[in-house]
Amino acid sequence: MRLILLILLIFTLNPHSVKADNEDVYKGLSNFTRVLDLIQRNYVESVDGEELTTKAIEGMLRGLDPYSAYLSPERYRELEIGTSGEFGGVGMQVTTENGYLKVITPIEGGPSEKAGIKPRDLVVEIEGKTTKGMIVQEAVNLLRGPKGSTVNITVEREGSAKPFKVDLVRDKIVVKSVKYELLENNIGYIKLSQFQENSSQELRNALSQLESENGIKLKGVVLDLRNNPGGLLGEAIEVVDEFIDQGLIVSVKGRTKGQEREYYATKNGDFQEYPIVVIVNDGSASASEVVAEALQDNKRATILGTNTFGKGSVQTIIRLEDGSGLKLTTAKFYAPSGRSISEVGVTPDVIVENTSSETKDEQLDTAVEILKSPGIKTAVPKG
Repeated sequence: MRLILLILLIFTLNPHSVKADNEDVYKGLSNFTRVLDLIQRNYVESVDGEELTTKAIEGMLRGLDPYSAYLSPERYRELEIGTSGEFGGVGMQVTTENGYLKVITPIEGGPSEKAGIKPRDLVVEIEGKTTKGMIVQEAVNLLRGPKGSTVNITVEREGSAKPFKVDLVRDKIVVKSVKYELLENNIGYIKLSQFQENSSQELRNALSQLESENGIKLKGVVLDLRNNPGGLLGEAIEVVDEFIDQGLIVSVKGRTKGQEREYYATKNGDFQEYPIVVIVNDGSASASEVVAEALQDNKRATILGTNTFGKGSVQTIIRLEDGSGLKLTTAKFYAPSGRSISEVGVTPDVIVENTSSETKDEQLDTAVEILKSPGIKTAVPKG
């Protein structure tokens, strides 16, 4: 069944592209089935055919980029749970780089953040097993386990003399998408941790609540996207749409014209008068970079902090007949200016290094000072 699914995918995902390469595809499939047959007949030990084809699919996707992956039925279900905001594990968003596991960001309040894991840390071992050549799904399976159990990882960090070990206590991870509070001088603060289902509605609710608590019109809003690893593109687009009433938000371009989409503001937002400062760092990735770049290019917000992660690609989740799935890179994000975010990231308007302590947050303090400035304007383009 798995081999049949593999063949069907090759011929259905992009039929126009495949048509031109039919001869090469048939030759490749012929070699694949021949090798599979030789292994099953002649390998020194008995091997499971389904396991072999699964590994072949995993290897094929691993060779494309760090983000494409095969999802077992269990992992596919876990991914669905993850975008709804609740799952189990150590609270760490990861990718691969140079064959090793790289932290995009620890999830706020999760075991990894509490243990001091930082964006761009390399996880080189899990329970003494090297992550060299390991696919993300395999690493995730090793990191996850019963709540309260411990997993040991070895971390390499830029600036550290040698790798160090960290024990992480697994926990139930609940991602609260939006947190907010009213700051001094009638300034609202919103922390958006991840773009999941209903994040844009939670943002609208937060802004309404801040207005209600303040009693008068807010002087400005700080939108904190630090360590936001991304999530659902549609939610990111709706967040931007709350703050601008015209102009391009983001364009998505794939291999064919049919995969190209442009998303524009709809003039439906209710909160387009606030001056905004967006805080980002090297843990801000993907959909959070779309938001920051769109607000920057449309001259709607001041972007403050440090350069972002640089994950400007779109992964499409494709469900297979047996309940498994593919996470496949099908397109790239492009900012309103036409610039690709991939491997470059968003450069802030105001560079402020993160020197936060338990009592002081330099980036947030600077954002508030900008909004307190008498000359601050909305900078919102009106249609």
